[in-house]
Amino acid sequence: MSQEKAVGIREVPRYDRWLAFSIQHLFAMFGATILVPYLVGISPAVALVSSGLGTLAYLLITRGQIPAYLGSSFAFITPMITAISIGGIEGMLIGSFFAGIVYGLVALLIKTSGVRWLINLLPPIVVGPVIMVIGLGLAPVAVDMAMNIPGTGIYDGTLFTVALITLFITILASIFFRGFFGLIPILIGIVGGYVVAYFLGIIDLTPVREAAWIAAPDFVVPFVTHTPTISWTIIAIMVPVAVVTLSEHIGDQMVLSKVVGKNFVKKPGLHRSILGDGVATIISSVLGGPPNTTYGENIGVVALTRVFSVFVIGGAAVLAIIFGFIGKVAALIETIPTAVMGGVSILLFGIIASSGLRMLIDNRVNIGEKRNLIISSVILVIGIGGAFIQVTDEIQVPGMALAAIVGIVLNLILPGRPIIKNSEEMFQDLNVEMDKEKQ
Repeated sequence: MSQEKAVGIREVPRYDRWLAFSIQHLFAMFGATILVPYLVGISPAVALVSSGLGTLAYLLITRGQIPAYLGSSFAFITPMITAISIGGIEGMLIGSFFAGIVYGLVALLIKTSGVRWLINLLPPIVVGPVIMVIGLGLAPVAVDMAMNIPGTGIYDGTLFTVALITLFITILASIFFRGFFGLIPILIGIVGGYVVAYFLGIIDLTPVREAAWIAAPDFVVPFVTHTPTISWTIIAIMVPVAVVTLSEHIGDQMVLSKVVGKNFVKKPGLHRSILGDGVATIISSVLGGPPNTTYGENIGVVALTRVFSVFVIGGAAVLAIIFGFIGKVAALIETIPTAVMGGVSILLFGIIASSGLRMLIDNRVNIGEKRNLIISSVILVIGIGGAFIQVTDEIQVPGMALAAIVGIVLNLILPGRPIIKNSEEMFQDLNVEMDKEKQ
């Protein structure tokens, strides 16, 4: 398929191909999108619906020019778990809402002042280690899910066996599968682990049989299901994570630009794509879902198939919304054993940490330099060690947020900081590569 003529951004494929292409995107995002709400204890069905609606909003805001799909963000997992422990799901959603507002403010600043200030504020030496903190900080969660009976901390050999088999299947799919199947190892691992768990007698399918075919997800809507209250502690926990996801967003836009051969950073503009990300997160927060972000898995599908059509992305979004309202699908997701999710999480969280390391390597950050060594070391120890600042009785700055803030401050005050002078300098590698493609 990769050798076929590319399908343009505004091109509408034939209906049967349109459906097939959209289903591919649905499968690519499905495993990761349902894993995030599963880990934090919110409805996967709501996450599917908010993912679809957020993607449609993103396509509208970017004027139908960027073929990107948005799903549940892994960067917010630890802050979401902490926020829920403090203020419940309702409190977490307030933090998610304000994180979306930050996206909007950043988009406004980029529109009026350009993007140079953001890149200088969030260079790879800051963002890379913070991403590593996200993955490594989640490691105990993955191991607990894989080894222990849920909620008890008691070791169970059968559950750990299921987790290890799930992990092994996911690794095999990642290494040996090619084409589209190589892009969905998480989904393949979950399905494989689920089958193994079923034959070991761990799964009870009674809820699936009893569930209705059509059922509304458990939306958590402010002023309808609850009266929202602002917790500055939760805001302080969740909002700083936007620092990391903004940098990831820029990276995704540059990769997608290279894949499609159009500079999306320039047109429709980074301010539009960041605003779309923020609006998607706000939509999710008023429905009871997790914060959203652009998905690398779906960028991989775009690269593999060379189907750049935003109508295909929109079709996947509509399918995700439909899936969210199928009661038996939601019930089936809820029967997935914790050990199965723990198995794929061992790999996923490790990949998140490794992607932070990859950011340092790709940007040729020299850790041998004292300045870079100091910044990365402090970020890693503060973030993984769980340091926090108790500002008041109600406001606490937790480890991940504190690590990001300290990293930014160190980058600004330590001598030898490289400064990007203009946007052309920032994206010259992107423009060079696209020129080569045209030649």
